[in-house]
Amino acid sequence: MQSDATPLLSVDNLEVHFPIRAGVLQRQVGTVKAVDGVSFSLGRGETLSLVGESGCGKTTTGLALMGLVKPTGGQVRFDGHEIKGFNRTALKSYRRRMQIVFQDPFSSLNPRHRVKDIIRAPLDVHKIGTPADRDDRVAELMQRVGLRSDQADNFAHQFSGGQRQRIGIARALALSPDVIVCDEPVSALDVSVQAQILNLLSDLQRDLGVSYLSISHDLGVVEFISHRVAVMYLGKIVEIAPKTRIFADPGHPYTELLMRSAPSRDPRNRHKFSATSDDIPSATRKPSGCPFNPRCPLATDICKQVEPQLTARDGGALVACHNR
Repeated sequence: MQSDATPLLSVDNLEVHFPIRAGVLQRQVGTVKAVDGVSFSLGRGETLSLVGESGCGKTTTGLALMGLVKPTGGQVRFDGHEIKGFNRTALKSYRRRMQIVFQDPFSSLNPRHRVKDIIRAPLDVHKIGTPADRDDRVAELMQRVGLRSDQADNFAHQFSGGQRQRIGIARALALSPDVIVCDEPVSALDVSVQAQILNLLSDLQRDLGVSYLSISHDLGVVEFISHRVAVMYLGKIVEIAPKTRIFADPGHPYTELLMRSAPSRDPRNRHKFSATSDDIPSATRKPSGCPFNPRCPLATDICKQVEPQLTARDGGALVACHNR
C-alpha cells in the first residue's frame, strides 16, 4: 500500500550501538551493533513488518523510533521533519502521534491501576479535554476494542491475555496516533486469540487509517497483516518487498531460508534450501562482507569481501545480495 506521496515515516541509516564495558574502571572493550544502518519508509495507512530471527535488531529498531532507546546515528523523519531537531514541545507532539503496543500484555499493564486509569493515562499526561471528556473517551475506546464499559473499574489481573492486549491497544489509540509500533503483539497469546487481535488491528487500520510498524518472527502473522515486509539479519535489512512478492519469490537467500523454515503441509516445500550452519554470528564480531555469508550456500569470494547494498529488483523488491 506504499504510495508515491511523501512517506509518513522515513528512516535513513539508523544505528543503535551498545558499548560493552569490563573491569573495575568499566572501560569499553567492544560494541554490540544491534541496529547497523537500517533504512526504510512507512506510508499512511500502511503496515510494514520487520521480520527476522531473535536478536536481529527489529525490536531495538522500534524502540529507537519511539525514543525509548537513543540512536547512535542516522536520521528519522516524521511527516517530513527530522525528529533529532525537535524541541521539547515538538517532541511531545511527536510522541502523541506515535504509540506502541508491547509484546507482553501481562507486564506492560500496571497491576495497581484500574483499566480506566491505564487507558486514560495518555490523555492525562497530554492534558487532552476535560476530565469528563477523558472518561467518555475511555468508554469509547473500550467499546472499540471489544471490551465492556462496565469493566472499566477492574484491575488488569482480572482479564485474560487477549483482553489485556485489547487494553494495551486501547491505550495506544487514546491519543489518535498516526503510527503504532506493534512489537510482537500476539506472540504471547493462544492461536485462536491471536486471530481475534489481528482482525481487530486490521479493522482499526481500515476505520482510522493508522499505520503499523509490525515487529514479528511469525510468518503467518506477517503474511496476514502486512502490506510490505522488511527482512532483518544481524542489524541490517537484507530485503524489502511487497508481501505478495516476498512470500511467492523471496530474493535474498536468508529470506528464502526463513520461508523454508516455516511449517508446510506440502512436502515439495521442505528442505529445498538450508543454511550451511545454524550458528548465528555475534553482533559484536560481525563477519566482513555480507553478514549472511558464513551461513549462505550461495556465498562466493565477493560475498566475503564486499558488503552488498539494497538494489532494486523486479516486483518492487530491494535486495542486498551479490548473487541474486
